[in-house]
Amino acid sequence: MKTTILVDNTALFDRFFIAEHGFSAYIEAEGSRVLFDTGYSDAVLKNAQKMKIDLLGLDYIVLSHGHSDHTGGLWHLIRLFMEAIIEDTSCHLPKLIAHPFCFHSRPKLPQPDIGAVLSADEVQRIMPLDQSKNPVCLTPNLFFLGEIERKYSFETTQPGPRRIVMPDGSVQVDHLLDDTSLAFRSHDGLVVITGCAHAGICNTVEYAKKICGESRVLDIIGGLHLRGTGPQLEGTLAYLKDQNLTALHACHCTALVAKVALAQVAPLQETGVGLYLEYADQ
Repeated sequence: MKTTILVDNTALFDRFFIAEHGFSAYIEAEGSRVLFDTGYSDAVLKNAQKMKIDLLGLDYIVLSHGHSDHTGGLWHLIRLFMEAIIEDTSCHLPKLIAHPFCFHSRPKLPQPDIGAVLSADEVQRIMPLDQSKNPVCLTPNLFFLGEIERKYSFETTQPGPRRIVMPDGSVQVDHLLDDTSLAFRSHDGLVVITGCAHAGICNTVEYAKKICGESRVLDIIGGLHLRGTGPQLEGTLAYLKDQNLTALHACHCTALVAKVALAQVAPLQETGVGLYLEYADQ
């Protein structure tokens, strides 16, 4: 499997890419091409172009959850595909995979909506859409995890002002049940790729082990949504210390204080736009 970070809060040193508050990763695995999250703006297109990555050949777009910093680039991607069709440029409309809650409106005062700018109906007018709570096998060893089981109490966080609008119009507290990740079963253990890990990175890794039938964890890539000290960080440190990771690529929504602490228990690596990683297949 090959992974390239297309969008992150930072770019690698001496690389002239666009950084923004968001996340996106391009993945090639077992003959399939997957875009995991789309960032906030058209930065995903501009960075991919500089890296000579052809997004018109994607097999899947996978969304980790419905926040705008992970779904905002989808509008720009759809426009890219529509222009390619008009200009008779070779392209392949990918299947989009996300949790059923991913496209619901999400008011968070004082902001009227921090969710996806497109609805599920608008997306599926353009490309096939699979809204699944259950795991989806993208390739023999690459999995969309679906709705993640939450077993660790220290990763249960208060939703605060977050709300979600359900299909019947009711407004509910938003526990971000749509938060999910990808997991790849490599020759040397699991590679878990997260968007924000709102479900908790420990919950996410444990569920990835269950779905993939693999207990070894090689690497974790993506946002961990650890903002400061407290029970969640302490529990996460204890958990990750026991995983014997080969690498930890924490980025996006992982605060500096958390990265400093994580570096004491795991081999934390520099991460940003332009990072390329490769893992041995089974």
